[in-house]
Amino acid sequence: MKTLFSGGAVVTVDPTIGDLNSGDVLVRDDRIVAVGPDLRSHPEAAGATVVDTTGGIVCPGFVDTHRHAWQAQLRRSIPDVNDLGEYVMSTLAGVAPAYTPHDMYVGTRLAALTALDAGITTMLDFSHNSRSVAHSDAAVQALVDTGIRGVHASMGPHFGDWDKQWPADLVRLREKFHGANDGLVTVRLAALATDEIAGPALAYGPELAALARDLGIGVSVDAVFGGSSSAAIDRWAAAGLLGPAVTLIHATGLTGQAWKTIGDTGTTVSLAPTSEAQIGLETAVPAIDEALAVGVRPGLSIDVEVALASDMFTQMRALHAIQRMRAVHAGYGTDSTMGHRITTRDVLDFATAQGARTNGLGDVTGSLTPGRQADLLVVRADDVNTMPLNDAVGTLVLGADARNIDTVVVAGRVRKAAGRLVDVDLDELRRTVTASRDAIRDRQRVAQT
Repeated sequence: MKTLFSGGAVVTVDPTIGDLNSGDVLVRDDRIVAVGPDLRSHPEAAGATVVDTTGGIVCPGFVDTHRHAWQAQLRRSIPDVNDLGEYVMSTLAGVAPAYTPHDMYVGTRLAALTALDAGITTMLDFSHNSRSVAHSDAAVQALVDTGIRGVHASMGPHFGDWDKQWPADLVRLREKFHGANDGLVTVRLAALATDEIAGPALAYGPELAALARDLGIGVSVDAVFGGSSSAAIDRWAAAGLLGPAVTLIHATGLTGQAWKTIGDTGTTVSLAPTSEAQIGLETAVPAIDEALAVGVRPGLSIDVEVALASDMFTQMRALHAIQRMRAVHAGYGTDSTMGHRITTRDVLDFATAQGARTNGLGDVTGSLTPGRQADLLVVRADDVNTMPLNDAVGTLVLGADARNIDTVVVAGRVRKAAGRLVDVDLDELRRTVTASRDAIRDRQRVAQT
């Protein structure tokens, strides 16, 4: 199957190719074949289905590097959460134990479909409610069934009864699901930075690192902030437990030495701009300047939908605004030289290519590069909120939102067309999600009486 996306602006996020004010992207099966000003005479274009993208922008799909997808039935249930402790007690201690495998499936499926609708073609599901083998399998199956490029990062739950099958079950998960659905699903190990929240069993260290290394999978470490995480980072480095296959999530309030260690080891970082600010994680400021200072270009993430927005547009704009505010403030009243300000192109890079690299998929997706997987978007630039098109990158970061996404393609397969998700019964989805939410709350109430 061949498809030629033709006539629109093209933002490749590939520095060797650049952008085109008007151009074509040629896809064969699940791969990008070519990008150029006019590919109608390209040898591979013969017989291709032509999609007219005039008035639109073709760009890579966004990459979410950290989302707790199972929580989606309870999205915005604590919109004014005061701090991390309140989230932990209300959601991880209060709600999570009431989840069945079916609820894991429903929540993860809803989160993945929401991601696709908003142009996120790759999502790392930090699945930290793996109470049983069945819970884990349900979460992965939801990724398979939606057709998203899904990374299942498995971790045991913080609180409540569970089968204690993790981390040993990662061996089975790796054998059963890594590379499943024609390579769309991959498996990672998930852990916490320290033992302060849920005890030592979930904290990253030599044993978990050895398991991940033996399985050949990456590691995502959540709740990385403050002095205790800074000390842990130095211990991990001394033990050889850091590197490009390890992602540190949040990374707020770290010491300068910890950041130097991160940079020196090539460890990746996932920032959650609205989570840092709204929940108030350590300094409450996304650590973008600290990351860039040591040569780390981070990926971006959604985190918890119980309190935050679900889309990458919000994350890009929040980071862009907060960092530029900090940069201007750094120079205010001291001299006439403002601090370095990131650009919209930087932010788009974080949300695509750097996110893919952070998820261990840097050679698979994240840019419109020939040979990579065909994970791409067609964004309308002639809608009332995006017209007229003057700067394609600026429009993607500052002007567009999910309503402007006409088409979403994952590995060459269309998942959203003409502004609507493909093969999704929204009425059935509403019924299933609502019933799951109500059942969770009923079980929670019974458990608390």
